[in-house]
Amino acid sequence: MLDLAVELSEWAAQGREFAVATVVSVSGSAPRPPGAALAVDSAGEVIGSVSGGCVEGAVYELCVDALRDGTVRRESFGYSDDDAFAVGLTCGGAVEVHVVPVGSDSPSRAVVEAALGAAARGEAVALTRVLDGPGELAGGGGLLLVRSDGSYESALGSGDDPGLAAQTRALLDLGTTGVCEVPESSARCGGDVILFVESSVPPARMIVFGAVDFAGALVRVGKLLGFHVTLCDARGVFATRARFPEADEVVVEWPDRYLRATDTDERTVLCVLTHDAKFDVPLLEVALRLPAAYVGAMGSRRTHEDRLARLREAGVPEPALARLRSPIGLDLGGRTPEETAMSIGAEIVAVRRGGTGAPLAEARGPIHGGAGT
Repeated sequence: MLDLAVELSEWAAQGREFAVATVVSVSGSAPRPPGAALAVDSAGEVIGSVSGGCVEGAVYELCVDALRDGTVRRESFGYSDDDAFAVGLTCGGAVEVHVVPVGSDSPSRAVVEAALGAAARGEAVALTRVLDGPGELAGGGGLLLVRSDGSYESALGSGDDPGLAAQTRALLDLGTTGVCEVPESSARCGGDVILFVESSVPPARMIVFGAVDFAGALVRVGKLLGFHVTLCDARGVFATRARFPEADEVVVEWPDRYLRATDTDERTVLCVLTHDAKFDVPLLEVALRLPAAYVGAMGSRRTHEDRLARLREAGVPEPALARLRSPIGLDLGGRTPEETAMSIGAEIVAVRRGGTGAPLAEARGPIHGGAGT
């Protein structure tokens, strides 16, 4: 639901009634991950997707039915070898969706509106539903909103909302969306509880160092991949908003000084495009000691070897040097800034998702399985 926060918060503000189908589990080559959602309003307007097209028609009908009678629904779709024309995923995977109606008088509407609004503003927030549990707790359509400071709003009707909120916050702290099994000893709800937690956290950062001709294209690719993109260069004449209008931020500062002062985490992507030793070496000394998801640097192989020698002289250890992706990007044969940016973006996706970068036509196993599958 939260992946449609911007659109759904507008629907809620307009007073629309709608139902949301959310993917709560997947297996095999299912094309959309847990948390992917499709929503239908009372006029039949549709936004989102749960399968990339395979079962959207059937899920649409589930949403229409749920909105009509106000009842939560849960349905699984998979591929059937016995009935190739049955509604299911032709890719061979399986997907389970959970449908929640949000009517004007729905007990969960206030919680939904608060969660959607927070996520649309870029705040860290989690929305939890009970998939299985004792008594009326499961299947009731109640939702629990948890914020990063531990505060929460509940429409679960549970006797231990604080306990379930604490479990939810643990997943929110990790930025995780998925199923959480809570034993009776922790849930204190009269039995074991299975939760589905959707976490919405601010987008990961991409910091592009170097206001060079390739940077503009890489900024656009970064935005396409969902990053909050910062362009940084010490030369104010080149690092301008006019040259990089798509960037979320344009910073004029020495790269290493900026990187020391700004916030980064394990999801941050750092792309060094200056290929100038006076900028690159001090910057990479800092970058390779950070827990970033990706550190790449542009330059020829000769530049790369010279850069490594300088970094060793500066005391950067070999395990840290092994994290450096240089020359940056995958070998796509590209030449233009746009083609080069695509190769860098492809490598970033491969590193973050565990892909090999090999052609899928030459691979074996499920396409969406990760690590080369």
